[in-house]
Amino acid sequence: MTDDREKLIRQDGLLIGIAGASLLSGMHFSPFFDPAFVLVKFLVAPAFFISSPLLLFYFTSLLVSVACLIVAGVPAALYERAKHPGTSSGTSLGIWLAGLLVLAAPVFFGMAG
Repeated sequence: MTDDREKLIRQDGLLIGIAGASLLSGMHFSPFFDPAFVLVKFLVAPAFFISSPLLLFYFTSLLVSVACLIVAGVPAALYERAKHPGTSSGTSLGIWLAGLLVLAAPVFFGMAG
C-alpha cells in the first residue's frame, strides 16, 4: 500500500509541474500570445460579443495555455499507447512535462528580456 502512495505522490508532483508549465506558457510575454491574441480578437471575440480588452487577454491566455497543454500531451499519449495500454505511468507524465517545458522555453527568454 505504501508503494501506491509513493507513486501517487510522485505523479501529483508531475501534475503540478504540468499545470504550472501550462500556465506559464500562456502568459502575455509568451511568443505564442500575440498571434493568438489577433486570432481571438478577430475570430472569437465577435462571435461571443466580447468587447472588453481585459477579457480578450484572459481568453487568449487560456487559449494558449490549453493549446500548449494539448500539443505537449501528444508525445506522452503516443508513448502511453505504445508501452502501457490501459494504464497511466509516471514516465508518460514526465514526457508530458518535458514537452511542456520545451514549449515554455521561449517564455523564459521572454521573461528575462
